[in-house]
Amino acid sequence: MERLKRSRETKLQAREWLKFPRASSPSHHMDDLNQLDELMACRLDDGRKAVSPCTIVIFGASGDLTIRKLIPALYHLAAEGALPKPVRIVGFARREKDDAAWREELKAGIAQFSRSKTVDEKVWAEFAANVSYCQGDLTDPAAYARLGEKLASFGVPELQKNLLFYLAISPSQFGAVVEQLCAANLLKRVETPGEWQRVVVEKPFGTDLPTALKLNNELTRFAHEKQIFRIDHYLGKETVQNILMFRFSNAIFEQLWNRTSVDHVQITVSEKVGVGGRGGYYEESGAMRDMVQNHLLQVLSLIAMEPPVSLEAESVRDEKVKLLKSIRPVRDVSKQVVRGQYFAGMVDGKLRNGYRQEEKVKTDSNVETYLALKLFIDNWRWSGVPFFLRTGKSMPLSASEVRIQFKPTPNVLFAAKCGMKLDPNAITLRLQPNEGITLRFNGKVPGASLQVRPVRMHFSYDSEFGAYTPEAYERLLLEAIAGDATLFIRRDEVETAWGIVDPIRAGWGDKPLTNREFYSAGTWGPVAAEDLLAPSGHVWRDPQPAK
Repeated sequence: MERLKRSRETKLQAREWLKFPRASSPSHHMDDLNQLDELMACRLDDGRKAVSPCTIVIFGASGDLTIRKLIPALYHLAAEGALPKPVRIVGFARREKDDAAWREELKAGIAQFSRSKTVDEKVWAEFAANVSYCQGDLTDPAAYARLGEKLASFGVPELQKNLLFYLAISPSQFGAVVEQLCAANLLKRVETPGEWQRVVVEKPFGTDLPTALKLNNELTRFAHEKQIFRIDHYLGKETVQNILMFRFSNAIFEQLWNRTSVDHVQITVSEKVGVGGRGGYYEESGAMRDMVQNHLLQVLSLIAMEPPVSLEAESVRDEKVKLLKSIRPVRDVSKQVVRGQYFAGMVDGKLRNGYRQEEKVKTDSNVETYLALKLFIDNWRWSGVPFFLRTGKSMPLSASEVRIQFKPTPNVLFAAKCGMKLDPNAITLRLQPNEGITLRFNGKVPGASLQVRPVRMHFSYDSEFGAYTPEAYERLLLEAIAGDATLFIRRDEVETAWGIVDPIRAGWGDKPLTNREFYSAGTWGPVAAEDLLAPSGHVWRDPQPAK
C-alpha cells in the first residue's frame, strides 16, 4: 500500500509539473525536464541494502590488493557514510607490525591509489580509529585464537558475530583459512538468527574444471554456498550493471535484442599495459585463464541472458548459468579461436619488450597474451548470431566495450546506392574508461545535396549525472556487507565457465605459435584474428580514444 501511495504521489507531482512549467528560456526548460526526470527516478533496492554493524577481517593485509583496492574502497565508503556504524576493520598477515605502522601504510596507499588521490584528515582520523592489525600465520591455530580475542575486545556483540572475511590471498590457501576459522568458532556453516558470517574470495577460481571443483568442495566443507562471495571486479563496474537496466527497462531496445535484428556482437577488453612484473603468473594463466574464463564470459552472460523473474540474486544468477550452458561447445579450435603473443614494438612512442623478454617468462614461451573467440549460443533468442570476444595486452589503449551490430538495411533505396558506405546501426556499451552508451545510426548531412553518413548519440555517466562513478570494489564490498550476492559468482557459474574454456586449451595441445599469431606491441592483435571474422564478412571495430 505504501509503495502504491508513493507511486500515485509521484505521478501527481509529475502532472502538476507538466501543467505549470516555468515560462522562461530554453535552458530553464531543460532544467525543468531534468528535474522532472529526477522526480521520476525509481528506487529498486529499498530494503535490500541495509547494513548491520560488523567487523571486516582482511587476510593478506600486507598485499597489493589490500593497499591498492580494498582499503581505498573502504575509506571512500566511510567518507560517504555508507559503512555500518559501528564497524571495525582488522588486517591479518604474517609480518610483524603494530596498529600504528599498518595505519601509516594504509594512509600512504589511499593517497597514492584512491580515486581521490587525497586523504581528508578528518575522515581519516575517524576511519583509522576503527582499524587494527592482527599478526599471525594462516595455518597457526594460535593466530586465530588471537583474532578471536581481538574481536571480543570490541565489546559490541555485533562486532563479534557479524563477520566479513576477505581472503586477499592465494586460492591455494582458501581451504586452510576457512578450516581454521571454523575450528576457532569464528565461521559457522549454519547461520543463527541475529548474526552472520561471510567469506569473500578473489579469482582465480581454480586453473581448470577439476581444480575449481576441488576448491569449491574445500570451501563448502566449512561454509555454506550462500556464505561464499566470489568476486569478479568487472561485475562492480557501473556500465556492466547498467546492462540489465538498459535491456529490460527499455522496450525499444529489448525488442531488437535477438537474432531477428542483431547481426553479430563484439566484446573487446584491451589493455595497454604489458605483462610487466607478472610474468611468472602469466606463464601459468595466459589470457584464457586470466580474462576469458571470468571477465569476458561474465559480460557475455549479462548481454545475452534472458530476463530474470526478479532482481533477486538467485534469479539473476540462474539466468546467467542458463546462458553459459547454452554456449555451443567449440569443436574446431582452429576455426573458432585465435591466440596471439606480442613481440617488441612501440607503445606511446617508447619501445616495449616482447613477452618473451619479460621477467620470469620462458624464452620460447607459447603462452597467449591475446585471445579471440567466435562463439554461438544455441537458444531461441540467439540462434545463428556469432559472438566475437577478444582480449589482449600491449594494445594501443585500455578499453572495455560491447558492440551490438544490427543487420544492414535491405538493398533498396539508400543501401542500393551507398553499398558498404552505409554503415549498419550499432549500440556500443563502454565499460571503461569514460563509461557510457553510444547509439550509431545514419542521418542526412545538412545542405542542399543529398548525403547520408553515420552519426552518434552518446550517453555519458559523467555528463548526465554530474557525479563520480564509484570504483568497482566500493560497490562490491558494500554488497557483501549487505549480504546481496547479485554481483558475485555462484559455484555453478564458475564450473560451467571452465567447462567452456577447458576443451579449447586442450585443443591447442603443445602446438607452437605461428608467425601469423604474433603481433607487435602497440597494435590491435595478430593478423590471424582478422581471419576469424573475414569468412562472414565482418571486421573488428576497435575502441576509440575518449574525447
